[in-house]
Amino acid sequence: MANSGLQILGFALALLGVIGLIIGTILPQWKMSAYVGDNIITAIAMYEGLWMSCAFQSTGQIQCKVYDSILQLNSALQATRALMIISIIVVIAGLGVACMGMKCTNCGGDDKTRKSKIAMVGGIIILIGSLCAIVACSWYAHDIIQAFYNPFTPVNTKYEFGSAIFIAWAGAFLSVVGGGMLAASCPRNKSTPKYPISRPPSSTKEYV
Repeated sequence: MANSGLQILGFALALLGVIGLIIGTILPQWKMSAYVGDNIITAIAMYEGLWMSCAFQSTGQIQCKVYDSILQLNSALQATRALMIISIIVVIAGLGVACMGMKCTNCGGDDKTRKSKIAMVGGIIILIGSLCAIVACSWYAHDIIQAFYNPFTPVNTKYEFGSAIFIAWAGAFLSVVGGGMLAASCPRNKSTPKYPISRPPSSTKEYV
């Protein structure tokens, strides 16, 4: 029962993680305008995401524009896009594999050892997908930090971390924990004796 509970908890955490990855990928608040300097107008807040850029006005109006061409985007944004999509697909595939190997499901046969190994493989796949998301978020964050501390970057075009990148980071962390629980749920093989068990001699005698 303890092993089954660990699988259910790991599956739930990984499921919450992939939901966080999807939400973080869709939201446009990956980076937001940083209010640094003396003559900064704060009536408009600028946000940029993986798919669009938005302007939030103090009156409550929101104007968003989808990026026109992929070729106009920098390498960090293109790599983050690709890694986040790959991460979501891989984590969902890992959840499907892990669902087949969980003890509380009827998929994958009745062999408990085989099902546990399938769940372990699903957990490893989830770990690979979540690591892709961590690399994507860290790469994008590094690009924001470099541009912020670059002395040649104009003050009115400096950006800082937005809420979407933290949501994606949290989703990746939950996926790592859930995938680790599923990967660790495989039971250890019981040790078998190397030598055959000796039996006492039979007390019955044969008579010819």
